[in-house]
Amino acid sequence: MEPASTEPQHRRDAGVRPPPESCPPPGPTRWGICSAGRICHDFLVALKTLPPEEHTAVAVAARDLPRAQAFARRHGLPRAYGSYRELAEDPDVEVVYVGTVNPQHLPAGRLFLAAGKAVLLEKPMAVGAHQVRELVEAARSRGVFLMEGFWTRFFPAWKRLQELVAGGALGEPRILRGALAFTLGDVERVREPGLAGGALLDLGGYGLQMATALLGGAPCSLRAHGCLHPSGVDETVTMTLEYEGNRQAVLTCSMAAELPGGAALGGTQGWAEFPTHMNCPTELVVGDRRELFPLPPPSQPLNFPHGTGLRYEAQHVRECLLQRLTESPVMPLAESELIARLLDEARRQVGSVGPEGGSPGAPSPTA
Repeated sequence: MEPASTEPQHRRDAGVRPPPESCPPPGPTRWGICSAGRICHDFLVALKTLPPEEHTAVAVAARDLPRAQAFARRHGLPRAYGSYRELAEDPDVEVVYVGTVNPQHLPAGRLFLAAGKAVLLEKPMAVGAHQVRELVEAARSRGVFLMEGFWTRFFPAWKRLQELVAGGALGEPRILRGALAFTLGDVERVREPGLAGGALLDLGGYGLQMATALLGGAPCSLRAHGCLHPSGVDETVTMTLEYEGNRQAVLTCSMAAELPGGAALGGTQGWAEFPTHMNCPTELVVGDRRELFPLPPPSQPLNFPHGTGLRYEAQHVRECLLQRLTESPVMPLAESELIARLLDEARRQVGSVGPEGGSPGAPSPTA
C-alpha cells in the first residue's frame, strides 16, 4: 500500500481536473484591432499563421470609418468601426490589440479596460511612467488583463538565450551591449514631439527590456547622452546602466542611421549574441555555434522585418486568458513601469522634447 499523502487536502483538491472528455476545448480568442495602421496590418498577418480554432479577429476600429472598412476588407474582418468606443462596446470582442500612435495609448487603454476588455498595448505602453502607472492601476482595480507588447520576450531565440543564462552556460552575466538604429527621420510618428516621437520611445525600450531581464531588474544608475533631431526629439542616444556585482549594459538607439541591430551578452564562462534584429531575433550565436529560429512565411507583404513573429505574443496572451491571469508572468506590469521610468530618465538627461513641450521629469530610475 502506498503511504497516504501528507499534502493538505485543499492543495491536493486544487490539482484535480475533470476527465478530458468532460471539458470541451476552448473556443478561439476573439481579437479586436484598435487602429488600421502598419503595425496592426502585420499583427493580423501574424495572427493568420496561428490555428483559426485558437485565434480569430472579429473587428477593427479607426478614427476614419472608410479606412477601417478598407482594412477590414483587406483582412476579411466582419466588422469595421469609425470610433474606438464602438469597438469597446462590441460584446464579441474579448481582447484588443492597440497599435495606435503613442499619445493614444493611454486614452485607448483606459477605454478598453473600463469596458472589461483584455488589452495588449503596443510598446511603449504609454508616454511616461505616470501614464503607465495609471493604466496599471486601472487594470488591477478592474481585474482585467493588460500587457505591454514587447514582442521580443516571446521569440524562440530569446527564450533560448534565457535558457542558456538560467542554466549557467555563460557563467555569470556581466556585460550587455546592443545597438538598434534605423533611418526614421522622415517618419512623422517618430519625428514629431506631439506624437511622442524620438529614438528612445520607438527603439530604446528593446535594449532596456534586455537589461532588466538579463542583468537583474533596476540598475543602480543610468547615464544617457546623445543628440537631438531638429524637431527636439531625441535622435541618437547611448545609455550606460550600472548594476550591482560589476555588471554593465551599454545600449544605443538611433533614428538617424542604419545598423544591423545586434546585441551580445558576455558572461564569466562564455557569450551569446543576436547578430541582427535584437528586437525580433531569429538567430542566436553561442560561441562558435549558430542556431536558427525561422518564422512562418507571411500571407501578405509585411511593413516591418520579421513581422510574423508577432504571433508569439498573441499565443502568450491566449495562454494567459485561458488561465484567467490578469497580467503576464513573462512581461509583468511592474517591469513595464520600470522600463517607463528608465526611458523617462534617459529622455530627461538628453533633453528630449515630448508632447507637452518639455523633457519629462522623472524620479531616480531605481525609485
